[in-house]
Formats: sequence, C-alpha cells, structure tokens
Amino acid sequence: MIRIYAAFALLGVFWGSNFIYMKWASGLVTAGQISLLRVFFGFAPLAVLAWRKRVVRLAQLRYLHHFTNMAAFATAFSYFAMAQGTALLPSSIAGVLGGSPALFTSIASGVFLRNERMNRMMASGVLSGILGIALISRPWTSTGPDAAISAIGVAWMLAGSIVFGLSYIYVRRYLSGTSVPPLAIVTWQMGLALLILVSLTDLHGMSRILQDWKAATGLAFGLGLLGTGTSFLLYYYLLEKLGAVAAASAVYVTPVVALLIGWSVGERVGLLELIAVFMIFGSVALLEFGRQAGARQEAAPIAPSTVSFD
Repeated sequence: MIRIYAAFALLGVFWGSNFIYMKWASGLVTAGQISLLRVFFGFAPLAVLAWRKRVVRLAQLRYLHHFTNMAAFATAFSYFAMAQGTALLPSSIAGVLGGSPALFTSIASGVFLRNERMNRMMASGVLSGILGIALISRPWTSTGPDAAISAIGVAWMLAGSIVFGLSYIYVRRYLSGTSVPPLAIVTWQMGLALLILVSLTDLHGMSRILQDWKAATGLAFGLGLLGTGTSFLLYYYLLEKLGAVAAASAVYVTPVVALLIGWSVGERVGLLELIAVFMIFGSVALLEFGRQAGARQEAAPIAPSTVSFD
C-alpha cells in the first residue's frame, strides 16, 4: 500500500510541477518547441514499456484515425496551448487553470453521453468551477497593457484544458469498447503527436534551451520524462491498482502543487487565488460525488409498488 500512496503523491507532484518547467523554458524557446521536446522525452519511457509488454500490434492500425485525432488534439494542440498560456501567465495561475480538464470532461459527459446525465450536485460543481476560474483569471483586470492577468494567456489555458477534457469523452465513445490496452493507446497517441509536432514546428533557435541548464533540465527531465512519460506510467499503475476514479483524483493535487511552487519562486499568491483553488478543487469533488451518486441511483433495483387492500 505504501507504493500506491507514493505513486499517487508523485503523480500529483509531477503534474503540478509541469507549469514552472514550461515557464522557465518559455523565455528561451517557442511554445511549439516546448511541446515538441516534451513529447519527445515523454514518449521514450512509454515506448520502452510498450515494447517490453508487447502491447502495440499491427492489428491496431484499424484504429489509426482515432489515434491520430487524439494525437493532434489531446496531445499536440493541448500541450501547445498550455505552453503558450503558461508563457503569458504566472506559473501558479497557469497550474490552477491547467487542473480544470475534469470540469470540462464532466460538462461534456452530460452533453454527449446519454448514460451520464447531470444531476444537481454535478450542476453545483460546474457552477463552482466556473466561478473559481473567473476568480483566478480576473477578467475585470485582464484588459490594457497593465493588466494583472493576460486574457490571452487565460484563453490559451482554457482552450488546452477544454480540448484535453473532451479527449476523455472521445476515448470512451470510440476506443473504450475495443481490445486495445490503455498503454497501447497512449503510446500510439504520443508517437503520432511527435510526428505531427516535428512536421509543424519551426526548429530554428531550439538550441537556445541549452544556454540555461535549469530550463534545459526542467524541460527534458522534469516536463518530459517525469511530468509526461513517467506520469502516464504512474497513472496506469494507479488505474490498475485503484481504479479510474481514485487514479484521476491525483488531479486534485495539481493546483495546490502549482501554487506552492509559484509562491516559492516569488509569484504572488493571495487570498483570491486560494479561494479560487478551493472552488475549483471543490467543483471537481462535487462532480465526482455527483457522478457516483447518479451511477448508484441507476444501478439500484426498482422496488415493486405496494398495493394495499383496505
């Protein structure tokens, strides 16, 4: 059990640390180059494990169009959008916004999945999450050259979070009924995303990352190897040991870690940011509790009506 708790804690820390690594790298290389290097170093451990477990097979090419869609949107675009947004925002705020895909997954589930209708608890979670995002992004101060928070940066972060959140719906709708193991799906996804990013990214000036050892190490080792590749491995380990609900709960730790790291490097973390994190954190919890309550209600047997004769 200690290994499971350690894996859970590490997953939350790795996810929450990604934003400071992107912030460091953004001063030297472009968002596209950050995304490319992230996928390159993240794909390596996944490819090794997939090869050792022999989960990737030629027969899976029948799902290549689905793998390509996931690679283009859930990986290449989402990583690019979050790198672009983090470059324009404090890493702490980027981390809070980057921890919101679960909110958009739940909203999309109620819209696109017939068996997951939204109940009152889930609706309360959505409202809490939207208010939390509004508080952390402060749209009333996001205009003009002296804006405290970049509206464009917020838009990029939300775009990445929305697309990433929708990707779970896509997987459940088109790939969950197949025999393709999750490790094989993510390996195809990352490998194809690497090809997409290589073909679309301007590589000129990418060597500038080597001018700062902290940024280079953070991007390759922290963001790529640990924050992407190893995080996927930890996630699927927890998925096997605890199930999907508990494994996904590591997302609760992400904004807290991002805020703590941002505060430690001198970023402003005030009462408003803490309230926003609490609201987003609470929204994810309400959505999950509401989903579980709805599942239990649907699974409960219908009691036969009682007729009394007086």
